[in-house]
Amino acid sequence: MSSMTDVVFLLLIFFMITSTLVHPTALKLLLPQSKNQTAAKPLTTVAIDRALNFYVEDQQVSFNQIEPRLREIVGQNPEIYISLHVDENVPMKEVVRVMNIAKRNKYKLILATRAK
Repeated sequence: MSSMTDVVFLLLIFFMITSTLVHPTALKLLLPQSKNQTAAKPLTTVAIDRALNFYVEDQQVSFNQIEPRLREIVGQNPEIYISLHVDENVPMKEVVRVMNIAKRNKYKLILATRAK
């Protein structure tokens, strides 16, 4: 019986440790739906919420601060992906503005979507 108790405690400790490693996104975005998904792992994220606030890695920034912040994070590595999380109610012109930053700096951009 004591060995079963040891196993239960070990499982409890394992789940407690692994649950602290998961960090959910603090932003609540309703992403557009898509049937296609990619397996690329982005290094960083840029998000635009419904109120047109811009975030780089969960830190709110102005639009003019996005490009210098991304340069600081990504550097000159052209093989790094950036994930773009945009609420489905955001106007397309705001999305294109961020996409232009990525194109100007030759960053690879992934548009995050939710599964259909």
